Amino acid sequence: MRISLGCKLRFDMPQATPMVAMLNVHYSRFGDLERPDYLSTSPGVPVESYRDGFGNWATRLVAPAGEFTLMTNGIFRDPGNLDPIAPDAVQHAVQALPSDTLIFLRGSRYCDTDILSEQAWQLFDNVSLGWPRVQAVCDYVHDHITFGYEHAKATRTASQAWAEGHGVCRDYTHLAIAFCRCLNIPARYCTGYLSDIGEPEPYAAGDFAAWMEVYLSGQWWVFDPRNNSRRIGRILVARGRDAADVPLTQTFGPNTLTDFKVWADNKSD
Repeated sequence: MRISLGCKLRFDMPQATPMVAMLNVHYSRFGDLERPDYLSTSPGVPVESYRDGFGNWATRLVAPAGEFTLMTNGIFRDPGNLDPIAPDAVQHAVQALPSDTLIFLRGSRYCDTDILSEQAWQLFDNVSLGWPRVQAVCDYVHDHITFGYEHAKATRTASQAWAEGHGVCRDYTHLAIAFCRCLNIPARYCTGYLSDIGEPEPYAAGDFAAWMEVYLSGQWWVFDPRNNSRRIGRILVARGRDAADVPLTQTFGPNTLTDFKVWADNKSD
């Protein structure tokens, strides 16, 4: 299938402000772009792109004072498959893990494993290792947290999400990642597009989504504690330890976001 995807972010800048944007499809899926989702600005400004430490494509620029818009608009070819599953996938002993996965066992800015370790083992110690244990984590988090945009809070950690019992998709993801890391399962944070293809209407307003990837049986697997279901049209933009590593935009000065639109829609041939 062909998916039309993109975003439009409009800001009011009281002064010229440096900015870093992370809004393009991840390099691992770049070959699936029929029309690349190049980042454009209005008014036009010089931009410089680079790979960050996690391999994500980032763009730095200086936004001028006044109204400033960032926009991407591409067409993505997707096989239309549901997220893959492997119920027999096994958990690796820590000493057998590849070295590049070990960073995803550590606590991070939003995944405060030191606070949640005891709770994680109380909840999941008796669950079978591997895929069943990760799925149990997702089931628990999905049921424990109540979703609502009115609950969004930029500084909420995983332990705070667990204590408060509400949040948005990043909070579900942070809590599930923290539990997995407490249980010695490498887990990393992902952000990107998640289409409503195959889902019943009415659809919610478009937004970027957060989910996690977990290392089992020698590879990374997608798990989505917010939706806790397999989905079609999940398109990665960036991944890291938690949301602090993958901000969609990072501004170095005062500004107001005045418009925010995201789309990932089935586009007929």
